[in-house]
Amino acid sequence: MFLSPTRLADHVLLRTLATVVARDRETTAELLALMAEVDLRQLFRGEGCPSMFRYCVEKLRMSEDVAYKRIQTARAARRFPTILPAIADGRLHLTAVVLLKPFLTSENAEALLTGAAGKTKAQVEVLIAERFPKADVPTSIRVIAPPAAPEPMASSPSEPFAAATPATPAPAVSEVLELQSKLVPEPVAHERTSPVSVPVVLLAPERRIAPLSPGRFELRLTMSQQLHDKLRDAQELLGHAVPSGDIAEVLERALDEFIAKKEKSKFAATEKPRAARRSRDPRHIPAAVKRAVWERDHGRCTFVSDDGHRCGARKFLEYDHVQPFARGGTATVDGLRLRCRPHNQLEAERTLGAGFMESKRAISRAH
Repeated sequence: MFLSPTRLADHVLLRTLATVVARDRETTAELLALMAEVDLRQLFRGEGCPSMFRYCVEKLRMSEDVAYKRIQTARAARRFPTILPAIADGRLHLTAVVLLKPFLTSENAEALLTGAAGKTKAQVEVLIAERFPKADVPTSIRVIAPPAAPEPMASSPSEPFAAATPATPAPAVSEVLELQSKLVPEPVAHERTSPVSVPVVLLAPERRIAPLSPGRFELRLTMSQQLHDKLRDAQELLGHAVPSGDIAEVLERALDEFIAKKEKSKFAATEKPRAARRSRDPRHIPAAVKRAVWERDHGRCTFVSDDGHRCGARKFLEYDHVQPFARGGTATVDGLRLRCRPHNQLEAERTLGAGFMESKRAISRAH
């Protein structure tokens, strides 16, 4: 039974807190070990989630930040098991492991983890800077937006980027964290350089699209000279339709055309369908079938877990045969469904066997 801390004497309160913190560290280490194994076996797929990140957020109810940090630490611990006891006894914290993860190798892991023991985040950052020094940041020149006015005016074609944006950095965004937590080979850390006048945007868990009010959002980004010039060109091309040059409206019109073009090429979306053409390829999916399946499945993965959770993935979607093609599946509306790549692979493993699918993937990688 939970006892209200207000009833505890000072010395009992401190002793109890220390005990609970120690227990929390041990539980966290156990949690990381379990997450690492679920991640390794890709069991999140059977729960209706396309990635370990989505599983942690949607099924385990973790926040995006918590999920990201624990997934990264769990993967590091899978490679270097000594991380778990160090977390359990308080020598290492999760932030330290996440900072060290890109630099850990079989040769330096023991020394780095030992060197980081008992250190704060700032001290770990100093340790990394000492062991892996970077070149000085080049001097850059940024165009700083003027202070925001109470009633911001739409930007004009002659001053296309005059609209002010708040200077306060926003918190983490789930899309970026998910991208960093995908089950794919992790990139090796490296330095980036850029021309003096063009700032670099590094992938980081920082919110770039933040809600301001119902139906209104703030977009923050640093753009290259090329993107700046493209936006100017778009404003000029749309001068007759968007005389004010309002960036939000220009972007919306550009995205409307881009989305329509991509949907047409990927899912045969069109308002004026042509007569179907015959193909000798038995795997060919007619455009009309693609359109019908896409509309029926609402552009979303159709996998549903045993407890009724439908996968929410809208990226990396593929047309999957309900009855495997190798067993007579047909490219018809009833014979196809949308599946994200992880759940398409899971269904194939369930039907044809994990060993068979791994051998096929190995052959594909070899070629």
